[in-house]
Amino acid sequence: MAVLVTDELVSLGFVPAKEVIAFSTAKILLVQDLLDHLPKRYEDRRQFDAFPAQVTGKSMCLRGFVTDCQRKGFGGGRGFHEVVVQADGGFSGSTITLRWFNMPYISKMLAVGHELVFFGKPKESSGKLVIDHPDFEIINDMVDESVHLDRLVPVYRNVAGVHQRRLRELIYQLSRQVEPESVALAYSVDSTYPRIDAYREVHFPETLEQSEAARRFFALEEFFMLQLNVAWRKSRYEAQRGRVLGKKTTLLKAFYESLPFDLTGAQKRSVKEIVSDMRQARPMNRMLQGDVGAGKTFVAMCAALLAIESGVQVALMAPTQILAEQHYLTFCKWLEPLGIQVGIRTSSRREDAISGGGTQLLIGTHALLYDDEAFDDLGLVIIDEQHKFGVEQRSKLVQKGLVPDVLVMTATPIPRTLTLTIYGDLDVSVLDERPAGRGKVITALRPKAKVSDVTKFVKQQLEQGRQAYLVYPLVEESESLKAESATVEFDKWQKRLSKYRVGLLHGRLSAEEKELVMREFRDGDTDVLVSTTVIEVGVDVPNANLMVIYNAERFGLSQLHQLRGRIGRGEHKSYCVLVTDGKSSEAMDKLEVLAGTDDGFKIAEADLRLRGPGDVLGTQQSGLSDLRFIEFLADAELVREARAQADKLLHEDPALANHPELLVQMVDDGVRTV
Repeated sequence: MAVLVTDELVSLGFVPAKEVIAFSTAKILLVQDLLDHLPKRYEDRRQFDAFPAQVTGKSMCLRGFVTDCQRKGFGGGRGFHEVVVQADGGFSGSTITLRWFNMPYISKMLAVGHELVFFGKPKESSGKLVIDHPDFEIINDMVDESVHLDRLVPVYRNVAGVHQRRLRELIYQLSRQVEPESVALAYSVDSTYPRIDAYREVHFPETLEQSEAARRFFALEEFFMLQLNVAWRKSRYEAQRGRVLGKKTTLLKAFYESLPFDLTGAQKRSVKEIVSDMRQARPMNRMLQGDVGAGKTFVAMCAALLAIESGVQVALMAPTQILAEQHYLTFCKWLEPLGIQVGIRTSSRREDAISGGGTQLLIGTHALLYDDEAFDDLGLVIIDEQHKFGVEQRSKLVQKGLVPDVLVMTATPIPRTLTLTIYGDLDVSVLDERPAGRGKVITALRPKAKVSDVTKFVKQQLEQGRQAYLVYPLVEESESLKAESATVEFDKWQKRLSKYRVGLLHGRLSAEEKELVMREFRDGDTDVLVSTTVIEVGVDVPNANLMVIYNAERFGLSQLHQLRGRIGRGEHKSYCVLVTDGKSSEAMDKLEVLAGTDDGFKIAEADLRLRGPGDVLGTQQSGLSDLRFIEFLADAELVREARAQADKLLHEDPALANHPELLVQMVDDGVRTV
């Protein structure tokens, strides 16, 4: 019987009502939905692993017979089910124990004599090898062994109410019965690879290479649509009529002359790119991407001065009150002598340079979004640490002006493939030089560091008049997480450093309390700051030259790099000490990367390899939460191929008039998705 991808499962006739209900609960309603339920991994059941004699440290696929089943209790009604499995044809001793905790229904599924295929990572417990909560299938129950044995077998994410083997059989049946024409798309990213073949090979490959090629094909399809949307938005945005700004440069020249240092070549290049954008009729849409300490703030000041001298207002939005206050102090210091009126808006602070509003430059947090009287003529929007804001928040600020120029900034170096994918509709300026006069930062990895040694080193720096950060992953102690907390360690550090003033900063303090703590540290009234990661961005205390990060293995590489960027901002030699338990070789490899380089872009590439794009970016904020093949974002060649196809199609068909099936998938939110 011919099957179409648009057919509902309930209409097929061979899917029982109970399974239809189970699938619908998992939002699998159509044949297409089931074909898109791709394997999470594969098991090579052509040759099973041998039963191990000791812990191997890796997951294994094994096959054997159940020789014993027992339920064991802890008391209080709690317990676990234990099953002993012996290798097929195995000798005495070639057994492994499977355990399921608080899952009593397992006792109704397994019995002595059952032949199992099971998957998991063996560990040692009470002198025997065990696997807790393994994936398993009962071979005795298999209707068609050709789908389940003697081949590469797909393993799927569970659908409650449908056994793994039944799910596999159904997908196998549909992949053979579905009409190839109904699977094909009107626009193909690879005309040499029929889409039906890709589906069959991603589900039931003959080799792992074949499955990878099929997954790459579907990733290219997905990335093509992503890139087409990006290119479509860019073309639509550039078609708008903006405002010509930046013709006058009197303020910019006065600012240059007031600086006691020269801007770096990268800063000057970025300013030129911004000037060029602002002088065009189309609105500027630029990202300023720089490593920590690269001098983004001064470039933003230049852009603000150009806009202000053109007679428009400027808004600068930052994600936290600490960062907004820091920007306010910095902008006031450098721009007020030039006669610029600077104001601030946060949840706890509202100040205008002149009464009645009309402030030329307004700096704030999300509070800017809810001030309907702040802007008479908003011409330039600057968004710092833009990835910390949602799409709606960024757009809401932009819409307070009439097609304003937009400059977004990030201190998080982003690998080129991700920049192209997510921010492909933005022009990009990169600050790849550090300003002169910055002290060298030495990073040291210290597994199982002694408290006495760390304390001694901290005191040495304090005795020289410097200040220090002591960073912890948690605010308070946690029963579930084995990590140190700022509040508990704060009391200990007060005792160890009784001659010095120790402050405490974390996210649970009120905005006023945070600002007071930071002001005391900035002013030198506090010598040591015990903190969580709230200092990750924006904190600028040139006299602080030491940072000790505890439980460093718990942080991502890019976050560690951001934290390290809080020191080395003055002329003094600085030190970043990474304290770790040293138990994980993977964590040690990660921390060695940080210790070996201060190049944020190299660190970002390493972070991408180690953690994957989703964790690096934060899928919700970056708009990647719905991507199915996010791991392929690290494939630069694939991303470039997707962008090239999208650009070529839009060049040939700018309005997508000949591709209505693609046009309906374009997301165009009016002015701009910043």
